[in-house]
Amino acid sequence: MIDQSLLDAVKSYSANMTRPISFVLGSGEHSKRAELVDFLTKIAGTTDKINFDAQANDDTLPSPISFKVINHIDGALMDTGIVFSGIPGGHEFTSLILAILQAGGHTLKLDEGIQKLIKRFNKPLQFQTYVSLSCHSCPEVVQALNQFALLNDDISNEMIDGALFQEQVEANNIQGVPAVFLNGKPFANGLIDTAKLIEKLQEQFPDLLAEADDDAEQLEQQDVTIIGAGPAGVAAAIYTARKGLKVTMVADRIGGQVKDTQDIENLISVPLTTGSELSANFEKHLREYNITLKEHVSVKEISETADENYSIHLNTGETFETRSIILATGAQWRKLGVAGEEENIGKGVAFCAHCDGPFFKGKDIAVVGGGNSGIEAALDLAGIVKHVTVLEFADDLKADQVLINKAKEKSNIDIITSAATQEIKATDGKVSSLVYQDRNSNDNKELDVAGVFVQIGLIPNTEFVKGFIDLNRFGEIEIDERCRTDRKGIFACGDVTTVPFKQINIAMGEGSKAALSAFEYLVMQ
Repeated sequence: MIDQSLLDAVKSYSANMTRPISFVLGSGEHSKRAELVDFLTKIAGTTDKINFDAQANDDTLPSPISFKVINHIDGALMDTGIVFSGIPGGHEFTSLILAILQAGGHTLKLDEGIQKLIKRFNKPLQFQTYVSLSCHSCPEVVQALNQFALLNDDISNEMIDGALFQEQVEANNIQGVPAVFLNGKPFANGLIDTAKLIEKLQEQFPDLLAEADDDAEQLEQQDVTIIGAGPAGVAAAIYTARKGLKVTMVADRIGGQVKDTQDIENLISVPLTTGSELSANFEKHLREYNITLKEHVSVKEISETADENYSIHLNTGETFETRSIILATGAQWRKLGVAGEEENIGKGVAFCAHCDGPFFKGKDIAVVGGGNSGIEAALDLAGIVKHVTVLEFADDLKADQVLINKAKEKSNIDIITSAATQEIKATDGKVSSLVYQDRNSNDNKELDVAGVFVQIGLIPNTEFVKGFIDLNRFGEIEIDERCRTDRKGIFACGDVTTVPFKQINIAMGEGSKAALSAFEYLVMQ
């Protein structure tokens, strides 16, 4: 179950712990209990900073294969609020290791402003996060909520391996992960970053926050503030920092949309990489420079100051002034906007083939979208599901020919063009069919499918600047050849702008150009 190389890694990481922790197991019998006991025993055996007694059980834990992480602080045992139901192997092994280290005193991976905000939450928040151990996105959500629990005694988070708790999965009609429940009710589905989690909490509980600390230290005036940390934002940050400017980057997460991409084969000079690898390299490169990184944070508003600079208002309640801004907020998945889509997200409607594909093993599914992302999703799913039907609104597929050729070689992929999706139907809380219109005959047709994967492109993340700078009818930021917006001192780059061809290479170039334009603007002031 756990090989020696992983145990050696645990032993090495434990050197960073400043206090011991304990595992406490639930009581009862289960076919997987012996495997879990062996798993925890081996981990605890790597260091005297991790304690585990298989005989010391807790009847309050939800199952015989649930365990919680306990802190040892000044000789007292303190519940962290972190619970794992199942054996956290696969991608969730990292979630367990981080929980051990962070409960053991290692620095949390959250911005200081976010930590202060979470400590001010004044309501009991009990999260349950259903995961698949093969899901790349699930650990990010589990790890964020585990940190919430460590920061606030009123918060808890239970990771639940859906494969071992099928009755719960079926009772909750879960067909996509991560699926987050809050206080027993559905809260979020799919990949959701820390900033969005906090926004959703603040929307659901307007009185969530205790009084703010008026003495909190504020960031000094910056020369450049980059909003967004995808390829464009990272390039802009590095270029401006190399000019000796005072630079702050504000972002939900480093890597942005790229972080969710699997294989990347068209990054010039790099024959093959992955989104996670590229994002890790972005962060490594950023940390080579004197850049203030405010990750897991979002911008609520931008306002002008009396001296023609700008104020940045963060979701943490912090505000700081900046002489110039580079907007690089990228884009997010576009939704169909048809009946049955929104209410069935996580119940058969999905956006990530890699994460949610295993839920549809042996079933018929549809992929809506015939661009690169749609055909790539169809190819990924073809190895898991029984049959894939690709629906494309246009008369021809928009994907690269090499991908189209691969799809046509698959016996279990059918492609329908000139198809306008009309409705997604559900039966007993799960997707059962998709209705589309044949645009040539105007006839409506119905496909019996268990899942619908939406892959129809992206929409720009510009909600927070609507009415403040000029946008086109698609919501993209209008820029000129120097990445200048209609606002003096505000520049934009990457997928959020009117620049055509949303590609990593192009975004990096545009970010570099925006940085040089911002520098030119600042030196001319």
